[in-house]
Amino acid sequence: MTQGYDFEGPALQLGVLMENGEPRPGAPVRVPLRMFNRHGLVAGATGTGKTKTLQLMAEQLSEQGVPVFLADIKGDLSGMASPGEPSEGLLERTAGIGQDWSGVACPVEFYALGGLGEGVPLRATMTAFGPTLLSKVLELNETQESSLGLIFHFADTNGLPLLDMKDLRAVIQYLIDNPDVLKGVGGLSKQTAGVILRALTNLSAEGADRFFGEPEFDTHDLLRVTPDGRGVVSILELPSVQDRPLLFSTFLMWLLADLFSDLPEVGDPDKPKLVFFFDEAHLLFTDASKPFLRSITQTVRLIRSKGIGVFFVTQTPKDVPADVLAQLGARVQHALRAFTPQDAKALKATVSTFPHSSYDLEELLTRLGIGEAVVTVLSDKGVPTPVAWTRLLAPRSLMAPSDPLVVGGIVAASPLRPRYGQEIDRQSAYELLAARVAPPPAAPEPVPSSPAPEPAPEQPSVLESVLGSSIFKSFARSAASSLGREISRSIFGTAKRRR
Repeated sequence: MTQGYDFEGPALQLGVLMENGEPRPGAPVRVPLRMFNRHGLVAGATGTGKTKTLQLMAEQLSEQGVPVFLADIKGDLSGMASPGEPSEGLLERTAGIGQDWSGVACPVEFYALGGLGEGVPLRATMTAFGPTLLSKVLELNETQESSLGLIFHFADTNGLPLLDMKDLRAVIQYLIDNPDVLKGVGGLSKQTAGVILRALTNLSAEGADRFFGEPEFDTHDLLRVTPDGRGVVSILELPSVQDRPLLFSTFLMWLLADLFSDLPEVGDPDKPKLVFFFDEAHLLFTDASKPFLRSITQTVRLIRSKGIGVFFVTQTPKDVPADVLAQLGARVQHALRAFTPQDAKALKATVSTFPHSSYDLEELLTRLGIGEAVVTVLSDKGVPTPVAWTRLLAPRSLMAPSDPLVVGGIVAASPLRPRYGQEIDRQSAYELLAARVAPPPAAPEPVPSSPAPEPAPEQPSVLESVLGSSIFKSFARSAASSLGREISRSIFGTAKRRR
């Protein structure tokens, strides 16, 4: 191969073509900007440069006016808020590939799940998160997932807002104490309810209850552009929760599902509205149920027309289901290792997912250097390009964590902090089910000439006055006709936002 990838119109340059082990500065490898909503994969073994590839793409997308979302698991992407620092090795590398390098900072917004860590707190209500994604977090089986869906259905149809974890626990406990309520629609066994309650308790003990509540994050805030036309790079700081990977992986899927259900169709725009990098993607697919995988596949397939590009980041393509992999238009594959029989098997599987190539990919993928990758993308005509051995450009922002003072200053000055910084706990299912009407005041001493007052009738509990005994008697009969009152949910079971 003697040519790189160069196209008409706006494009991002990933790097330059390698030939006989040497870079060719005159042969750029580029990706058309309008093809970034066709999704992609960044893969490779630990330490091969995946994070720097994300940083490089995010910088260039921001320069082209495209907002970006990144999950920072190790804490080193905060360097995007600071200009890069030159070094002898860096300048030697950039000169060798013909890159005119200078340090440039990006416009960055930092987020933290539930305020655990430094950043604008990201929260979702239980109602918005929905039973499907929550079942994935709780690692429920299909029967338990179905029961959790029934619990959400009951809360939705009876005006019981599920805002945080204590709301959901209160509704489950109420249904345990009143088993007849759901008898007409399948019922909820005590054993299944107990499993769900124990899973919620364990999740809460890990601090996850901080992620659920209000104010709920509006995903439209990820689509911001600065006054000078650069896309804002939203970085979700995750080092404080990296020991709970399933939770943050599923939370990322909620963000994507909310965007999918809320954004209008835009067809095939000249540039995407947002590019979403989904790090540690294998966590999302491991042990996932078939309905869950179908929902992911459908979301990835359809969200393209909403102007959203999704890049999955993982170690090998086999971590991503074939139906999802088939939707991806760009591939950046860093080096793989083959130290064990399992590694060798993964290597062969990876090679089999690439288009036919003149390279011996099985050999090449094991000897790629740091910052090198084999790349195939979609051309501006939507045609897959041949595989190219590529030396990647160097990011222009800092390739190390930013100074904590820099991060703290950005967080303190964020225009979103007044909106999301203070947690709110308003009346919801827990209060409605736990509260009781105060007992009537003691009757005054009767006047001797007056007859003793009749005893006050016993007051109903708020539980009865809110739900009403008639609802309990007719719940089974009305469940099928209550969809007009029920919260509208997307293909992932997430609640559709009402604006």
